[in-house]
Amino acid sequence: MTREPVVLTIAGSDPSGGAGIQADLKTFTELGVYGATVVTGLTVQDTTGVHDIHPVPADFVVAQYEAVVADLDVRAVKIGMLGDAVLVRAVAGALRRHPVPTIVLDPVMVATSGDRLVPEDAVAAIREELLPLAAVVTPNLPEAEALVGGPVVDPDDMAAAGRRLLVLGADAALVKGGHAAGDGAVVDVLVDADGVLELPGPRVRTAHTHGTGCTLSSAVAAGLAVGLPLGEAVLRAKAYLTEALEAGAHLEVGRGHGPVDHLRGRRSPR
Repeated sequence: MTREPVVLTIAGSDPSGGAGIQADLKTFTELGVYGATVVTGLTVQDTTGVHDIHPVPADFVVAQYEAVVADLDVRAVKIGMLGDAVLVRAVAGALRRHPVPTIVLDPVMVATSGDRLVPEDAVAAIREELLPLAAVVTPNLPEAEALVGGPVVDPDDMAAAGRRLLVLGADAALVKGGHAAGDGAVVDVLVDADGVLELPGPRVRTAHTHGTGCTLSSAVAAGLAVGLPLGEAVLRAKAYLTEALEAGAHLEVGRGHGPVDHLRGRRSPR
């Protein structure tokens, strides 16, 4: 028998199914790894926005993590929404006491809908406690600005922000350009010890973008968990998200910004 590689998501729950741990589990399954979860918060959320957040107590979050890593062969951890600075520090402490091979940090601060998800003091805690543990951090432009304390609007800014994130302790940074102005290609910038790599990709014209950040970071974690080099894991994750966006453009789920199609249109005909 072969032990199954496990990717563990530490993130909030989205009852509408498009983001958070629900999106992470769909992504893990579609990309061929076993998914496990540590729930950090319950949200009242749908495709129109985040209406309320109920945090899970920090000691209960840590207990979930300790139980899973003691039993399962966790090859990678993806970190998403953490509700406050107390929880950030508790999770960082658990990761240091019970380390795993790879940590992908998606510094969730702002939802795709524009809703702010964490208080200001949590940003500093993420910067100080989690960045030094991350194999790769995957901020969008507003999140990169919050972490580095300056404007990030174009690829040159993204490269500078990525280098700053490495100085702060991350092994690599994937700064995502989906929030950049314009209708042209979306340029993400990957920065690691080998340098800076611009990764252009098509801009999919769709309003159904709920959960894109969760999906991309989970796809990166899935690739790293099975031993792909970082660059290859990122390229595969970007291709998967593009396919999910293209397929999701034809879905009608909810009244707002619907989800991407994690199954890429592979449903049985109705």
